[in-house]
Amino acid sequence: MNYKQALNDKIFDVISQASQELNLESYVIGGFVRDLILKRDFKKDIDIVAVGSGIELALKVSELLPNKPKVQVFKNYGTAMLRYKEIDIEFVGARKESYTHDSRNPMVENGTLQDDQNRRDFTINALALSLNLNNYGDLIDPFDGLKDIEKKTLKTPLDPDITFSDDPLRMLRGIRFATQLNFEIEAKSLQSITKNAERIKIISGERIVDELNKILSTEKPSIGFLLLFETGLLDIILPELTALNNVEEIEGHTHKNNFYHTLEVVDNICPNTDDVWLRWSALLHDIGKAPTKRFAKKQGWTFHGHEFLGGKMAKKIFERLHMPLNHKMKFVQKMVMMSSRPIVLSQEMVTDSAVRRLVFDAGEDVENLMTLCEADITTKNPSKFKKYHSNFEIVRKKIVEVEERDQVRNFQPPISGEEIMMIFNLKPSKEIGILKEAVKEAIIEGEIPNEYQAAYEFVLKKGGKMGLNKV
Repeated sequence: MNYKQALNDKIFDVISQASQELNLESYVIGGFVRDLILKRDFKKDIDIVAVGSGIELALKVSELLPNKPKVQVFKNYGTAMLRYKEIDIEFVGARKESYTHDSRNPMVENGTLQDDQNRRDFTINALALSLNLNNYGDLIDPFDGLKDIEKKTLKTPLDPDITFSDDPLRMLRGIRFATQLNFEIEAKSLQSITKNAERIKIISGERIVDELNKILSTEKPSIGFLLLFETGLLDIILPELTALNNVEEIEGHTHKNNFYHTLEVVDNICPNTDDVWLRWSALLHDIGKAPTKRFAKKQGWTFHGHEFLGGKMAKKIFERLHMPLNHKMKFVQKMVMMSSRPIVLSQEMVTDSAVRRLVFDAGEDVENLMTLCEADITTKNPSKFKKYHSNFEIVRKKIVEVEERDQVRNFQPPISGEEIMMIFNLKPSKEIGILKEAVKEAIIEGEIPNEYQAAYEFVLKKGGKMGLNKV
């Protein structure tokens, strides 16, 4: 590859000029170089390392650019960032790092390019391209990262025990890269992740979740979750998930392995959505099965109430990992708690009232719920697989029909509590709530249409039975 030709954007010439004026060396390093070699679309950020002050280099680059973009300076970290053509360019001075056992925040001192490459997580991320006039475009590859890219191998530049113990987040990053790039983690590094797994406990929930989100955003997240499982990291991060890896047999009755089933569901859902929170819903949809598992002689294995308990467990996971406790958490909770509803519906006669209730309870998320439930079909029996999907198609069509006719999604009662108070000359009381609930149930059960006049007449009749008189 002609790396000099690949650095054809004006920004690299400007960085090179700025470096020359400041009499320092500069290199583009890390993910940009790796993805350039892999011919991948690179992320919208570029890392520049300067042998000298990264902050000074950023300020000089801004000065030389026509629009003089604003430079964000992070003095504590010795880094600076500017935005160019929707790309974040981060500048950092080459540095050496040393760590204490209880923190991933290093003690930093100025260093050479080689020092900076030594501290990188993997050889494929330690590749650098020179932006200096005397060797512009030359690849600096002290750890044979190029060869590792060709072999599709992830390997640490230094002893993996040092690399992973110093910054345990690198273990998750390695598994994430293996999943994203379809690379293998070389045996010594993989063994080291297992050996150092407990070190992940010093990493914040936010950092862990960021990596889990990236794994979940890949085409086949099961690759990453199997690696997390095999190395012992998953048992520390999400023990609720590994608890599903337990198959028992009593009197000839067994149940499926719900851990491996869950990973299949996550892989199944990926082609149908890029919503990471729906993927989280797939990951957590069966977590309530381990604590609710019971054996009954007549029924075999049961998991009664696993959806409800799973929803409560999902909230605790979000709290423990410092995930957002807003509408995203509520969405995942709802998906987990409702995850069996369409499945039960598809196995029975699909009545209008059952579909209305499903749409009422799921609201705007009904399509997401159906996508999750279709992904939940992991049977290897072709005729069962076809039958389940055909049944779901019937449910989907019924949802459209019922919704067009009855409009119960994001239900707004056709008659308000204030109007009910006026009809019967009532003050705020429990009777108002009883009547509103009765109207809702009558519409869902198909006793009355979702219209004002029908609801008004229903309220008069129901109120009369309750001993209320119209004014």
